[in-house]
Amino acid sequence: MPEIRSLLRLLPGKLLEPSVKILESVRRAGGRGLLVGGGVRDALLGQPINDIDIEVFGIEPKAVESLLAERFNIIQVGKFFGVFKLRGIDIDVSLPRRELKTSSGHKGFSIESDPAMSIEEAAARRDFTINAMSMDLLTEELFDPFGGRSDLKKGILRHTSEKFIEDPLRVLRAMQFAARFEFKVAAPTVALCARITPEGLPPERIFEEWKKLLLQGRKISIGLAFLKACSWIRYYPELQALVDCQQDPEWHPEGDVWIHTLHCMDVFAGERTGDDWEDLVVGLAVLCHDMGKPDTTCFQDGHTRSIGHSKAGEAPTRSFLARMTRQTDLIESVTPLVLHHMLPADFYKTKASDAAIRRLAIKVRRLDRLARVARADMQGSPPLERDHEAVFQWLVQRAEALAVKDAAPKPIVLGRHLIKLGAKPGPRFKTILNQCYKAQIEGGFDNLGDGKAFAKELLSRK
Repeated sequence: MPEIRSLLRLLPGKLLEPSVKILESVRRAGGRGLLVGGGVRDALLGQPINDIDIEVFGIEPKAVESLLAERFNIIQVGKFFGVFKLRGIDIDVSLPRRELKTSSGHKGFSIESDPAMSIEEAAARRDFTINAMSMDLLTEELFDPFGGRSDLKKGILRHTSEKFIEDPLRVLRAMQFAARFEFKVAAPTVALCARITPEGLPPERIFEEWKKLLLQGRKISIGLAFLKACSWIRYYPELQALVDCQQDPEWHPEGDVWIHTLHCMDVFAGERTGDDWEDLVVGLAVLCHDMGKPDTTCFQDGHTRSIGHSKAGEAPTRSFLARMTRQTDLIESVTPLVLHHMLPADFYKTKASDAAIRRLAIKVRRLDRLARVARADMQGSPPLERDHEAVFQWLVQRAEALAVKDAAPKPIVLGRHLIKLGAKPGPRFKTILNQCYKAQIEGGFDNLGDGKAFAKELLSRK
């Protein structure tokens, strides 16, 4: 873990220079500014710092606003408790504040700033000890009233104080932090989380934490296992149903569907592309891919089987996603991947035709996504080894050859072509276009000339 003296080197110049200017201005005004929260945590972990939070002690909000306005274009986002953003710079400046629980829910707080608050009291409102540290960049002093640095070294995620229970979103923050840093959640923190209920958390806030789990989690299984350990899995019945849903040991020696899903999610985490949208679609599909097994699993002919589980997975996938997001395009991108996640392996075994691959591309939109889901699924059954890479490469190469890797096949024959052939818009017009597209998918033609000839033949029929 880096020494305090070397932490300044982790700050990019675009953040270091304005930060130092702010801290020096605060000191001249008789106050003290500290780097707080995630920036300190990431610095101590030796990770790049992408944004800065500065907490200013000893100066009233109006004075802080004035000194910031002298050098920066500021946006005040906390009018009554002193929170300022610097336009164009990833730096937030705030005053220490006191949060009093006044009612249930994520927003049920009364918040007031208190420039005279002690560093320890200000840190006590933060969620975890690793986020409750602060540092004076000018003196290189580290303030760690709750042992956050020790927890960083031990790889432990521990709540800072009993105030943790006042904000239910912190349970999901524990989920994604544990996965991102591969930390063990302290037993008292797990027990505390088990006492908390969601209290009507808004779906968009919930989904943000799930996105961080999927897009940043190094070992996603740790976060999901925590969700089960603190009993919050009960709020996600589609996931809870996977627990103890048996699988045949011949094909799934790793255990039940829940354990299989955890393995699949870790495979996915190790193969993210860095494209957040694509990774989110694929990650959710991997998470949901076997949600149809609880309703289809039975013991038959000496084996545990889940015949039809792909199709049965559509309803729980949609219900799971609909509670967290209103993004219809996301739901409609994920669901077909769940419905057809078994087909890549089946197609590879049967060496499916070009037409079959084109039809599949229409159903799932992007075959490269489906290939990624299938690869994670096939690798999620250790120690069983499947030829996942052969399936993946075969499907991707076939999709590339047919120009359907990242999109469904585009129609060759369009309405304007029919008009040039003398057709008039009407009921039959769309029927002929559909017939042309179907013939194209089935391999009847692959260029405009042949497509026009096919359309002309259709038009000539009475």
